Amino acid sequence: MFKGRFPVFLAIFFGVITTTLAQQAQTTSQNQNVPDGQPQLKQRSDIPDNTANPTDSQDPLKRQLSDKERFKQQKELKQELKGPYKKWVDEDVRWIITDQELKAFKSLSNDEERDAFIEQFWQRRNPNPDSPENEYREEHYRRIEYANEHFAAGKPGWKTDRGMIYIKYGKPDSIDSHPSGGTYDRPMEEGGGTTATFPFEVWHYRYIEGIGENIDIEFVDTCMCGDYHMTIDRSEKDALLHVPGAGLTLYEQMGMAKQADRFKGGLESLGNGPMSSMQQSKQFDRLEQYAKLQAPPVIKFKDLQLESFMSNHKLMTGPYFPFDVRTDFVKVTDDTVLVPITLQIKNRDITFNTKDGVATGEVHIIGRVSTITDRIVQSFEDTVEVQEPAELLSKALDYKRLYWKALPLRPGRYRLDIGIKDVNNPDHLGVFAQAINVPRYDDDKLAASSLILANRMELVPSKEIGAGNFVIGNTKLLPAVTANPTIPVTFQRSQKLNFWMQVYNLGIDEKSKQNNATVQYQIIDLASNKAILDMQEDSKKLGANSDQLTLEHTVPLSNLQPGKYELKIKVNDSISNQEIAQSASFTVE
Repeated sequence: MFKGRFPVFLAIFFGVITTTLAQQAQTTSQNQNVPDGQPQLKQRSDIPDNTANPTDSQDPLKRQLSDKERFKQQKELKQELKGPYKKWVDEDVRWIITDQELKAFKSLSNDEERDAFIEQFWQRRNPNPDSPENEYREEHYRRIEYANEHFAAGKPGWKTDRGMIYIKYGKPDSIDSHPSGGTYDRPMEEGGGTTATFPFEVWHYRYIEGIGENIDIEFVDTCMCGDYHMTIDRSEKDALLHVPGAGLTLYEQMGMAKQADRFKGGLESLGNGPMSSMQQSKQFDRLEQYAKLQAPPVIKFKDLQLESFMSNHKLMTGPYFPFDVRTDFVKVTDDTVLVPITLQIKNRDITFNTKDGVATGEVHIIGRVSTITDRIVQSFEDTVEVQEPAELLSKALDYKRLYWKALPLRPGRYRLDIGIKDVNNPDHLGVFAQAINVPRYDDDKLAASSLILANRMELVPSKEIGAGNFVIGNTKLLPAVTANPTIPVTFQRSQKLNFWMQVYNLGIDEKSKQNNATVQYQIIDLASNKAILDMQEDSKKLGANSDQLTLEHTVPLSNLQPGKYELKIKVNDSISNQEIAQSASFTVE
């Protein structure tokens, strides 16, 4: 599986390097009498021949620097990054620039490259790239101005925590403000009771992309100077926290707890209460939310080059990046269907860079689902990482990796577009487009989800049910993916055949309040057209009172001879007098 993180590649690599830079690089390489202060370019064995690839010779960002050149560049950077460029990094975009972007910006060698970077920086965030005006940039500077006007506290407002959150995420949906502190009746989740507080505010956002829903952010002014700082400890606003016998919680007033119990470690010093155990279990959630709030906001429009190929369906000039895609359908509600999308990429098709004994490859993935009228209803974007020990890379190239994304969609016809990009080889792109028909599961009609053949299938812990990659309900599935849905998936005899399917809308007897259906499993040898496995299962054993069943089984393949087979599942509902069947072909080697 991939390990997801933000992309290392940057939009500057897609910009046009000016003719002046190209001429300067060419002149320097040909002239042995280089002026003082100008580093001479030496011929390197790992740089492609200019005649074979003139684009690389004109692009200084693709030229590998020696350690001496890199050290000199970093030393010169400390002197060069002044004036508007330093202000742009340190002030203008301090809260929204990613670490990768900052590292790339600091590695640029001249103002022309920096200007191009800044232009692409804003363009990547532009919600309407075709518009001459950048709404995101205009809104960003408006927020900075607002923060300086409303949140200054002995320092510019943009430097404060409230200014940071406002610049990143805009105006909250609601604010619970206590500018003078004073008497405060704690809610039960904070221990109950009455205390006095420092000035504090709680900002509530109904939704923040990349963080979640119903986000509450608390700011406390413990210095009473107007400098509110963000906190994850809700007891920090309690002005009587360290005053013996004052501001007691409900349990402390009843003699069921002591004030000293609040200081036994943990993120918060709320004290024992009716809901204290529940709050302790959420400490990691609070830490995770705090870390996400500190990080730069999610970038929606990261890769303009890949987006261009997907949007305009351009012909790619570089080597094609192959990958396989599988889509499945699982009912969630009467009007919502979960569509798991599984991508399979061969390690051999990924470009790996080796450093400190570790070979690392990165793949940028973007996808979207649109209606027949080209209205985008779902989109996703991620950069996933593959790491292998350098000495094992040659063996690991024979492996395949899976990426999984589950999208909720309403029944109907859609177009699915997916683009992938090899980060270490920006011209290595792959695109996929396919029409998908999301089924409608009517209440009175017996129906089934996709029949999924999986390389691996296992139950997940209760806390992970319904969440996480490759998880459907309480089962983790790694689907077997092929280049084409008509091509059977392949298993080795040493493997096990895992299969999963759900059945919907079983009839329920009015008197017994139970279902009554028979599930038949068959594995058919396609060479002889004979069933080599034929077994039945009663629906009551799977869930007697439910109108929905989950069928999941594992069958060893060691007894099967190499060849082509078909798994067929039939469900006969004797109450509704309906029957359905699903099948999937596979090959045993």
